[in-house]
Amino acid sequence: MPYPGSVSVAALRQYIRAAHADGIDTAPLLVKAGLNENILSSDEARLSGDSFQTFIRLLCDHSRNPLLGLQTSDFVQPGSYSVLGYITMSCATLGDAIARIAPFEKLVGDMGITRIKPGVRSTRLSWQCAYTDPVVRPQLVDNVFGSWIRYARWLADNPIASPTGVTLTRPSPGAGLESAYTERWGCPVTFQAPHNALTFATKLLAEPLRQPDSQLRRTLEAHAYSQLATLDTDTTLITRVKHAIQQQLIHGISRQDIIASDLGMTTRTLQRKLSHEGAPYQSLLDDVRQAMAEDLLATTQLPIPEVAQRLGFSETASFHRKFKLCSGVTPGEFRSRAATREQSG
Repeated sequence: MPYPGSVSVAALRQYIRAAHADGIDTAPLLVKAGLNENILSSDEARLSGDSFQTFIRLLCDHSRNPLLGLQTSDFVQPGSYSVLGYITMSCATLGDAIARIAPFEKLVGDMGITRIKPGVRSTRLSWQCAYTDPVVRPQLVDNVFGSWIRYARWLADNPIASPTGVTLTRPSPGAGLESAYTERWGCPVTFQAPHNALTFATKLLAEPLRQPDSQLRRTLEAHAYSQLATLDTDTTLITRVKHAIQQQLIHGISRQDIIASDLGMTTRTLQRKLSHEGAPYQSLLDDVRQAMAEDLLATTQLPIPEVAQRLGFSETASFHRKFKLCSGVTPGEFRSRAATREQSG
C-alpha cells in the first residue's frame, strides 16, 4: 500500500476533542498509534498518515460507535482545517471559500482529493478518500462531509443551509441510524452509491460570509503557499501527482513529462520516486481517469466519445476497453445504472 502522506495535527485535534467529550482517554490510543501526546500542543506539527489512520482505527475499535465519523464532525472548528480554515473565514462568499479547498487541502492532510463541479442550478462537491482501512475509510468520509456542512453553515451564518443530497459509497449503518445523517445534513442521503459526493444549489455560492477581509486572505494565502513549499515532497508525492494529473486531464492531457514539469522534476526523477512509493505513473493515471470518467458519466450528458477525448484517450474504443476492465461494465451501462439510482433516490 502506498504511504499515505502526512496530516496536520489540527485534523487530529478534532478527533481528540470528540473523544474527550465522550469520556474516552486518548492517551493510550496515541501511544499505540506511535504518537507522542505532546504533538497536540504544536500548531505546526504534522504526523504520518499511517499514524493518523491507526489512531482512528483504534478509536473506532475502542468506542464501537458506528457513527463515530459523523459525530466527530460536530467538533469542527476553523482551526480543524489548519491555515485553510482561516483563509476561508476571510473570504467574501461561500463560493470563494470552496474554491480554496483544492489548492490548499493538503495542508490539512493527504487524506483525499476534492473535486468541485459547478453547474447552472446545482454544484457537486466530491471527495476521493486516499485511505484504505475498511473500518477507517467510511468514518473518515462521514467526518469530512459532516465537517464541510457544519463549517459552511457557520461561515455563512446560515444554520439551515443544506445540501440537496449526499451520496456515500459506504453501506448503511443500519436503518435505525440513517436518521442521524438526515437530521444533521437536512437532505436525502444515499448509501452504497458510486461516489462520495454532495450537491447543493449553486445560488449558495453567492452566500456572503461573516468576516470578509481581502487583505488578510492574501496574507494567509501567501503563508499557505510557503507552507506547501516546505512539506515533505516524498510523503505527499502520490497525492500531488494525482492532483496534477487531474488538472491536466481537464484539458485532455495525460503526458508524464508535463506532470513531472508541473512538479518541478524530470520525468526520470518522477519515475524513480514513484517506483520507490510502489505506485507507477500509469496506475495513478488509470485511477484518476477512472474516477473522473465515472464522475462525468454519472453527472453529465456529455457523449461518451467526448468523455474519452476529455480524459486524453485518442480513440473511444480504447476508453471503452479500459473502463470495462476497471469497472466490469461499459461506460454506457455505468451511465444507465447511475441514472437509475438517481431516479430511485
